[in-house]
Amino acid sequence: MEAKIRDREAQPRLTSEHVWRHIAKASFAVLSHVTPSGEPRSSGVVYRTLGRRLYVAVAPDSWKARHIAINGRVSLTVPVRRGGVLALLIPIPPATVSLHGNAIVHPAGSPQVAPLLEELGSLLPAERRASAAIIEIEPQGAFVTYGVGVSLAKMRDPASARARVPVT
Repeated sequence: MEAKIRDREAQPRLTSEHVWRHIAKASFAVLSHVTPSGEPRSSGVVYRTLGRRLYVAVAPDSWKARHIAINGRVSLTVPVRRGGVLALLIPIPPATVSLHGNAIVHPAGSPQVAPLLEELGSLLPAERRASAAIIEIEPQGAFVTYGVGVSLAKMRDPASARARVPVT
């Protein structure tokens, strides 16, 4: 028991900045929301971070755009690749960063979208820039992580692999 406590104390603390770096490096996440009738929905999205916000381009008539515009609450889980070359030899599950937040759907052609389009360049093909809606996600509360900032061996121990880090 004492060794476990000492080992946990020796680990560097996971910081919000560390988590944001992992989020910014990745580009794929699972975005979840609730339909107007209360049904949960999840789908894979490609995103980009700008400052402390995440942006997703969607078709303006998509379920995501329509449902998120009504409620504005979302959750997002970002898989974080682990294992390097070792992952080619044995299956290694990714670490994860999960968050919840407020989302705003900016309609295609709105004044808020125009300045973002240049920043989101590679996220959106040129032919879709004029027609895409942009979902802006502002994380709230805390990041919930699993396996971020710990060794692969520590990922086997849920108590060592889990963390809650305030969103700043």
